[in-house]
Amino acid sequence: MMAMRRFTGAAIRACSSPSSSGYFARHLHASSGESKKIVGVFYKANEYASKNPNFLGCVENSLGIRNWLESQGHQYIVTNDKEGPDCELEKHIPDLHVLISTPFHPAYVTAERIKKAKNLQLLLTAGIGSDHIDLQAAAAAELTVAEVTGSNVVSVAEDELMRILILMRNFVPGYNQVVNGEWNVAGIAYRAYDLEGKTIGTMEPELEKEIGANYVENLNEMLPKCDVVVLNMPLTEKTRGMFNKEMIGKMKKGVLIVNNARGAIMDRRAVVEAMESGQIGGYSGDVWDPQSAPKDHPWRYMPNQAMTPHISGTTMDAQIRYAAGTKDMLEKYFKGEDFLAQNYIVKDGVIAPQYM
Repeated sequence: MMAMRRFTGAAIRACSSPSSSGYFARHLHASSGESKKIVGVFYKANEYASKNPNFLGCVENSLGIRNWLESQGHQYIVTNDKEGPDCELEKHIPDLHVLISTPFHPAYVTAERIKKAKNLQLLLTAGIGSDHIDLQAAAAAELTVAEVTGSNVVSVAEDELMRILILMRNFVPGYNQVVNGEWNVAGIAYRAYDLEGKTIGTMEPELEKEIGANYVENLNEMLPKCDVVVLNMPLTEKTRGMFNKEMIGKMKKGVLIVNNARGAIMDRRAVVEAMESGQIGGYSGDVWDPQSAPKDHPWRYMPNQAMTPHISGTTMDAQIRYAAGTKDMLEKYFKGEDFLAQNYIVKDGVIAPQYM
């Protein structure tokens, strides 16, 4: 399902409509007064943790919920050490009740870990995106999976517009000229264009009426028309590697691609080859496969790329929203109340449609 529009220079507004989803429970709801072991996995902010009071999504500040949890008698453990058999997270898998993670430093919840987690009831994503969890295994084990739907929609939408403009205006080479003490206007201008009048392709059919886009049923019909393609979809078995050499070949030569969805939606080698040949004129995004990206990841060294670490959805404003949303779901969990329907990813053994 696609929508595309010709950019007219008018103000752009991005929106996202939450999808209904589902869940199951190893008796999800906590008994009143029952102490729970909650483990949070976040990245370390180190010296930056104290530079902004709203920097909540890090180990040091732990979503700002430590005092609240401990005052109610719950145990709250946070770590950034999440991989390998001897990591800190692995030590707590057997007896934790709730695991909180973020898309920016995800704790990979495999079927093996779920099998070991005898007390586990609830998997929360502080943010949006639960592909770091084996959802089939979670549903089979009667677990609940939920995320803070909508918490970073504005943050990611603004970031995507910025990336479109960075690619369209050939900004990165210009910036590099300044840093390197150079001055070559022609070396920037020959690949710089206005966004006005260009066709942008994305994947939200609801946008058709909202912003005057033209809905296109078939992806193969849409791609050849687009000057810019923006990816907004979850990573599933259906979308993994979806944009391979064949799919990229259907796009306009020199197409610009912005991907803040998931890196694995793209065929990594196909992207590199298309960038080198000029089939893709520019590629920008903040998602990688694998993530965190190793130093030798080929996307780091592609021509005409404007990549960053996974940052688009973790602005200070977004952190306030997803920290509050996580606390709200924990509070409902302790009280035995349901979450907002759109926050469920697995409920009652049913996986949300967008992840099927």
